[in-house]
Amino acid sequence: MVTNDATLVKLKHRIMEETARLAWDGNLNEETKEELVYKIIPGPVANYRCCVYKEREIVKQRIRLSCAQNPSGKEDSENIVQVINTACEECPLAAYTVTDNCRLCMGKACMNSCRFGAISIGENRTRIDASKCKECGMCAQACPYGAIAHLVRPCKKACPVGAITYDEYGLCQIDEKKCIQCGHCIHSCPFGAIGSKTYLVEIIGHILAGDEVIAMAAPATEGQFGAEYSMQSIRQAFLKMGFADMVEVGLGGDMTAAYESKEWTEAFAEGHKMTTSCCPAFINMLKKHFPKQYEENMSSTVSPMCAISRYLKATHPGCITVFLGPCIAKKSEAADKSVPDNADYVITYGEFRALLRSKGIELEKADSTYQESSIWGKRFATSGGVANAVIECMQERGEDTSKIQLLRAAGGTECKTALTMLRAGRLKEDFVEGMVCEGGCVGGPSKHKSETEIRRAREQLLKQADGRGVLENLKNYPMDKFSMHRDGHMDEEVGIF
Repeated sequence: MVTNDATLVKLKHRIMEETARLAWDGNLNEETKEELVYKIIPGPVANYRCCVYKEREIVKQRIRLSCAQNPSGKEDSENIVQVINTACEECPLAAYTVTDNCRLCMGKACMNSCRFGAISIGENRTRIDASKCKECGMCAQACPYGAIAHLVRPCKKACPVGAITYDEYGLCQIDEKKCIQCGHCIHSCPFGAIGSKTYLVEIIGHILAGDEVIAMAAPATEGQFGAEYSMQSIRQAFLKMGFADMVEVGLGGDMTAAYESKEWTEAFAEGHKMTTSCCPAFINMLKKHFPKQYEENMSSTVSPMCAISRYLKATHPGCITVFLGPCIAKKSEAADKSVPDNADYVITYGEFRALLRSKGIELEKADSTYQESSIWGKRFATSGGVANAVIECMQERGEDTSKIQLLRAAGGTECKTALTMLRAGRLKEDFVEGMVCEGGCVGGPSKHKSETEIRRAREQLLKQADGRGVLENLKNYPMDKFSMHRDGHMDEEVGIF
């Protein structure tokens, strides 16, 4: 993926690849981890930081992340998104800074507006004492020359829920009570100081142990690697790595849409508003920031990832399920054991590529005849796709949907606004589709290419899909063998057709 953090991504992926290679060889231990540090940062000249010692410490912490451990060594944090403290120290401490536009004017509007004594006169411009500044912004508003700039650190700017603050040394702190695990801060940091736990080592361990490990490819996967690589290409790559099989999670989209549509029908008849339950970052936002709406308004249907995992565990008892997608928050969904039989592990596209390289496997072109979901399930990955699929199911049953009002919220700001309106009782729409990533899952933080490239390739691939209906497609699967309810109960799990 070519991004503004291409150098960081290359280093991160090399560390994952080398760690995975050691795991495949059965040779991953503390000694080989230490050797890997020196292999990646041989010295004596530093390439990225002030010295090789800092670079090596950062690599050590990244190796810990690659082994699903907290980089700091403190295991009391269950957050998927973690700060690499050694890498986080180059951003300015002050949120407000005085630029060269300062004229040292006689009015001293900035000083007079500051209630905390943080501003003093310097030789060429005024100065702001970061230890006294409360970041109220009054000085910036008061300056007649606009000489005071507000510098919002990239990670904080990217966070949609205000979960990022800083300690007295300027190190990033993630408030886990607020964090929705969306991962938007990860690629926003120009120093690579934020990352997510990676589960490649555990997955490799299951394959080597002879377990039946089955991959599940998110609908967003089509188009991520170009139009020449179909879902069958991804499936073949998984098989070469030792996975038992792969299923496209668009099928899970069909399952979720079918059951959620039954909920929508009942809710609409009662005048009860509902939200979708597919985006894990949106669900985390509901849980942590709108708990009453989480309890009262969220659909009780499981996500497509969970639906496919339950289907596989019902038909392949004892199997291990691994989800592939562009989403960091999916890792937190898999870690939530309050939802039984969900995916065991989640990997991103970058981690998938690192896993391929660790085995010397390349993606290959393959025919596009492999299809398990309807086009509606495949389009779950884009904004509006979930709502459209749910409405399609209602129409397939012959229901009138003309009076239903939908709100398709894409991006953290839109999701927060929609939920705030819902909480205030001012939401006019009947149902809210919430996706924290703008554009939907295809715009997730771990997408492999630019959104434009992905969309162009997706459309070419999706044109090859047949026109099967959602409910028609589900008649081919044992929907009575597993639950589509979040808590796993089997009551009222009939009548979707």
